[in-house]
Amino acid sequence: MDRNAIKRRLIILIVVLYLLVPFAFLFFRYVSKAFPKKANITINTRGVVGSLFFNWQALAQGGEERGRMFANVIPAVSELTPKYIRIDHIYDYYDVVSRDGSGNLTLNWTSLDETVCDIFATGAKPFFVLGYMPPPMSSDGTLVGVPTNWNEWSDLVQKTIERYSGRSTVLCGKVTGDRLSNIYYEVWNEPDLETFGKWSLWGGAKDYKTLYHFSSAGAQRAQNVSLFFLGGPATTAAYKNWFQVFLDYVEQNRLRIDFLSWHHYTVNPDDYIDDVSRIDSWLIDKKYKYRKLPKIITEWGYDSNPAPIADTAVGAAYTIASVRNIIDQKVRYAFSFEVKDGPTPRWGILSYQGEKKPRYHALKFMNLLEGYRLSVGGEGTYVKAIASFSPKKAVVILTNYDREGKNTELVPLTFTGIVPGRYQMLTTYLDGTQVKSANFTVRAPRLQRSVLLPPNTVAAVELIRQ
Repeated sequence: MDRNAIKRRLIILIVVLYLLVPFAFLFFRYVSKAFPKKANITINTRGVVGSLFFNWQALAQGGEERGRMFANVIPAVSELTPKYIRIDHIYDYYDVVSRDGSGNLTLNWTSLDETVCDIFATGAKPFFVLGYMPPPMSSDGTLVGVPTNWNEWSDLVQKTIERYSGRSTVLCGKVTGDRLSNIYYEVWNEPDLETFGKWSLWGGAKDYKTLYHFSSAGAQRAQNVSLFFLGGPATTAAYKNWFQVFLDYVEQNRLRIDFLSWHHYTVNPDDYIDDVSRIDSWLIDKKYKYRKLPKIITEWGYDSNPAPIADTAVGAAYTIASVRNIIDQKVRYAFSFEVKDGPTPRWGILSYQGEKKPRYHALKFMNLLEGYRLSVGGEGTYVKAIASFSPKKAVVILTNYDREGKNTELVPLTFTGIVPGRYQMLTTYLDGTQVKSANFTVRAPRLQRSVLLPPNTVAAVELIRQ
């Protein structure tokens, strides 16, 4: 066979493969959905894979109402043991900025202090979004306009940091010193979104790089302050251009940046698996050093639009499946959106009146984990698990996330590497139902049980050494 004939056949083969691969991919997706893999969970009680990153212990609140939005939910929020609570609208919803008769800016922190004190009362620290533009400073009078004077914006950022990270600041009559260290300041919220100003990266009057530049300048001028963190860009998702162009500018202008942030909304928990790896892949060459910056998802949830299904058992099962993947990401924090509804039901894990929704209970369930994370084997298409180990207890949290509500499984659960002794097993479902065993003796290093998981059921199994 001559060379030309061989070349023609190779070309035909490549074309055929090129056409068949997408069909093969769709076929396997169809087959995996039609014949889902059942779970057969194995927990190695000696298979510690590392520390638990309690990065889900962070909550975000949007602009649902003015004033003390957390006042009626402090005890409920405290039960979730959040480390940080993120708030935006800090300048416009709390009437911080005004002008006196001579046109000079005056700052009044009284109203914002009240909400900040409510955050401290939950046991958390505040995570501030620097925004939106105070109308007295805005060139067009809107909350998303550029300032009439960029130096005034820079001064406002400086004064904000000096207020809430100041070494001599005393809030709530008692909050001072170390409790005002490690406060976060994020430059704007979703700057790429039309609703919040549609800031650009490519120059023009509304350039996010300019906004960040003057924010960074203000932060650097802050005097007599404890350790704090400044960062962004808080985009609606992790976008390659935003990270690369933004960090190019930061590098060129030697601006301060302490963390990278973005948002992520999706109904598919697996979408949370590769955010960090994708971002790291974009940070090459001179941006390589930025890979080491803490990465923070400052909003995450089921849907970026209010979705009633998120307030059901589906939302709870989704939450556990998502947190399982978010922990793998090793992001510094991932902020569940949002703490509570406004007067109109929205994204809250709590209602406006403070009623606890299924997603609230799911986040509280996650706090059953303690100590070190254990390796988990045998997850299925729908059933996922996360496990932990402490000196007296192994815990596994199971979720059967199925948006279609059809998948029921009797899940085999096997603990291996068990130290012989007396034990008790407690199985708790998200609705509060509990199945508690009598004390029993384990002589072999292996213990098997089964857990019934109807669709969108969450259960925690605790193996407690007596």
